[in-house]
Amino acid sequence: MDRISSAVEPELASAEIPRNRLRRKIVKVTVSGVPWLIISGLLWAGLFIKPQPVGGTVQPPVLERRDHFYGISPAPGKGIWVAGSGGKIVEINDQGHAKPLIPATDQTLQDIAVWDEAHGVAVGNEGVVLITSDGGAHWKKVNEVPHSAVANKLTRVRVAAGGKAVATGEMGALLYTADFGATWTRLRSEEDVAWNDATLLPNGSLVVVGEFGRILVSPDGGSTWHTPEVPVQSSLMAVAFRSPTDGVAVGLEGVVLTTRDGGRTWRQEKLDSRAHLFDVAWDDVNQRWLGVGALGTWLEASPDASDWQSGQLDERDLAWHTRILPMGKEAWLAGANIGRWDGRHWHALGR
Repeated sequence: MDRISSAVEPELASAEIPRNRLRRKIVKVTVSGVPWLIISGLLWAGLFIKPQPVGGTVQPPVLERRDHFYGISPAPGKGIWVAGSGGKIVEINDQGHAKPLIPATDQTLQDIAVWDEAHGVAVGNEGVVLITSDGGAHWKKVNEVPHSAVANKLTRVRVAAGGKAVATGEMGALLYTADFGATWTRLRSEEDVAWNDATLLPNGSLVVVGEFGRILVSPDGGSTWHTPEVPVQSSLMAVAFRSPTDGVAVGLEGVVLTTRDGGRTWRQEKLDSRAHLFDVAWDDVNQRWLGVGALGTWLEASPDASDWQSGQLDERDLAWHTRILPMGKEAWLAGANIGRWDGRHWHALGR
């Protein structure tokens, strides 16, 4: 039996050799094909499997730190509107909630104003003029606006009853509309001066302020003009009236001017600040003058505008502001940021 066993074993061993070789070949072929199977699977997944979103899309805040808002206006029944960089127009309600309105330009807007619940207008860089007739739901760019071949920034727009408005800007831009902004005409010829602000008075008079302390007065809405003597050469940035006769103009280097005869004569008032001043407004509810400027500067005066006080909104916030809008017991400010000031406390939004 042992001989038979020993005779058979070599034959079995020799039969195992080709089987082992076959197994190795099968394993080798299988392993070499695995990468191709993986690649094929990934290609199939990329072509035919659509990923499903998980969670909600992250939306940027309405008021971003990089935003600058140069114009502000009451929006009847809605709160306020602010306009600024990148053509952004934002509606802010009484609780401080901000909602973006549909933009109609990517040009920076310098100012915004409202006639009534339906009609509003915004102006800005490159002479852009936007109007709305449905309460801000939609804005339309006005194409037929007088332009200069040199510079066209519009810096301010003021509205009056009956769809009237005046827009001021570079190269002597002094534009007028009487149909809620649909059409515009020049009140004066083009000249190398920037008009920064204008006021349309109820009696039909028009007062304009601009660079180098220049002031224009028209008693008939722009048909004829008078150039009064002004005691300063600093650029004047804003003008406001509380009556047909009593007005205030403010400007760079802390300049404050007052008039008591509708703009025919002006005198300079004392102010314990040299900060640039960018806006002034009459607060009819609280019977006071208010102003704002660079470095968080505020100013206030009694109705006769003879005794001016100034200070900083917050020692931790030195932002500049180009507009102030009295509303009730507070005032809204727009500029490097937006906020409310009650005379003692400053509350900035989105900070």
